Amino acid sequence: MSAREAVSAHLDRIARVNPSVNAIVTLVAEQAMERARLADDALARGAAIGPLHGVPIAHKDLQITKGIRTTFGSPIYEHFVPAEDSLLVDRIRRAGAILVGKTNTPEFGAGSQTFNPVFGATRNPYDTTKTCGGSSGGAAVALACGMLPLADGSDMGGSLRNPASFCSVVGFRPSPGRVPTWPARLPWSPLSVDGPMARNVADVALLLSAIAGPDARSPIALGESGRRFAGRLDRDVDGVRVAWWRDLGGVPFDPVVRQVVNDQRAVFESLGCIVEDAEPDFTGADDAFKTLRAVAFAAGYRDLLASDRARLKDTIQWELERGGRLTADDIAKAEVLRTDLYHRMRQFFERYEFFVLPTVQVPPFDVERP
Repeated sequence: MSAREAVSAHLDRIARVNPSVNAIVTLVAEQAMERARLADDALARGAAIGPLHGVPIAHKDLQITKGIRTTFGSPIYEHFVPAEDSLLVDRIRRAGAILVGKTNTPEFGAGSQTFNPVFGATRNPYDTTKTCGGSSGGAAVALACGMLPLADGSDMGGSLRNPASFCSVVGFRPSPGRVPTWPARLPWSPLSVDGPMARNVADVALLLSAIAGPDARSPIALGESGRRFAGRLDRDVDGVRVAWWRDLGGVPFDPVVRQVVNDQRAVFESLGCIVEDAEPDFTGADDAFKTLRAVAFAAGYRDLLASDRARLKDTIQWELERGGRLTADDIAKAEVLRTDLYHRMRQFFERYEFFVLPTVQVPPFDVERP
């Protein structure tokens, strides 16, 4: 199949399906077909090609894309057209993928419900009265509907994993620094990461192989090449120790979620894994996360409170105001809590190779819910 055929087929699918789910919010069909033509010409000439040669993709609308509108889901940036690509976009382009558009996200990626005042809500493909989750909701829905074979997302508190769960696709949050982020206002922070999404694990690994690897612009970038993720995924897991969640320190979960997760325990056991009820001590995790999240929002968007408060949604205003009230003691306490948690996790994984726990607390809820 030629790149033109692949891109054309996906554009046809987008035209048929997207109006009912609103996953792809900016489409560059003509540009995509021209890039596909150039990809086919390069292949015909015998030129070197990348691992994603001719594969259609759309980028989350938090990734800046040169010459293509990037709104961040905010009316403040409704008409913003960047002059450069983000590092992730540049790597995917160099790997040969064909950009067809942008996928929907909540305003500035804040929330587990993908809606914004620029484009509206993205709907769950299995029940359009329900949410697709967030914040990489447009990407998850586009994958589930066959409008894209690969997509990218970002994740601070579940934004790759939550919509993937709600839409029955795969979202992978890499370790901080595995996929360097640039530009970034807080390049030292490990809180938010970019990562791959697809309909299966092998395709996630393929995309990860193209976007992982060091970059001097990211001070926390890991030194390993992404090529390690292009290899075989199969392995013998007989005797591998797996920790199975209990209640994560009393976090509430819908009974449906509990059942879906716990029904899979037999799969691990049938593969020969040693599965034990165990989980680390999460004391202080929530407090630390909320403080450090407020710091991240303050660093990224604090100036907008003064210039564009009326155009920011209430939850972002609240987060920014909270960030502005934090003291040095508050931030120091959060860092100490995070350090303590790190060492408890480190010790926990000296005993177990994997820890199985739910991605979400509830099933998909009403799409009209704020």
